[in-house]
Amino acid sequence: MLKKIISLCCVVILATLTLTGCDSHKNENKLVVGVAAGPYGDMFKKAIAPSLEKKGYQIEIREFSDYVQPNIALANKDIDINLFQHLNYLNNFKQSHNLNLTAIAFVPTAGAGIFSNKISDFSQLKAGDQVTIANDLTNEARALRILQEARLIKLDPAVNPADVTPKNIIENPYQLVIVPIEAPQTPRSLDSAVLSVVNGNYAIGAGLDLAKALYTETLDKNYKNVIAIRTDSVDTLGKDIIDVLNSDAFTQVIDDKNGIFYTFQKPDYQLY
Repeated sequence: MLKKIISLCCVVILATLTLTGCDSHKNENKLVVGVAAGPYGDMFKKAIAPSLEKKGYQIEIREFSDYVQPNIALANKDIDINLFQHLNYLNNFKQSHNLNLTAIAFVPTAGAGIFSNKISDFSQLKAGDQVTIANDLTNEARALRILQEARLIKLDPAVNPADVTPKNIIENPYQLVIVPIEAPQTPRSLDSAVLSVVNGNYAIGAGLDLAKALYTETLDKNYKNVIAIRTDSVDTLGKDIIDVLNSDAFTQVIDDKNGIFYTFQKPDYQLY
């Protein structure tokens, strides 16, 4: 009887170990991808995930509601990839938080624009009209530069363009009131503010027509969105992602004239 009990226990233990081993192997190929609200989650699902799945990966998309947690989660190994931020934001964030993350590739990116629900031309602006911009450091400076490009303000040329704040405005001919707010709130602020500088992903997520922006920035590489991973994954996962971005399958989805990605500004260079 004792021998039977021992044999049964051995069978149970062996089965448990076998199942655990299978689950462990299965989880090795699971990739959790962090995105923010907007089109880049769709880009990953439609243009990148199918080809990664053909390589044997299992994909889970996790949406974040801010620009802080996706990088923290990536560094902490809660996720394996993120796609939500431009290169400048990532570089500043990882430096200030001492994170070992790497941008491996650019993706087609929707530029930021100046939108309005109240006017159709800048000539209709009045003194005291409010303009909302993102309040994080990199996107605040970016928004101010866009306002300058549109000739609505002039910034102090002695200040590094990456570090400008509303305090560095030296000419404001329309006497605009600049109001920094959380980046995801910029589209909603169009109900009250006369103008808002809205990042492309939030504009699309809010249903704004990019073609109806009163002004659209021309992106340089520092403001094109990137795929980020942990640095120790560059030679493994990174290579698989690069293969996908260089594939015909990815290009077919991006170049579909009936899709939203067709209007995005495409990179003419890559990081790796």
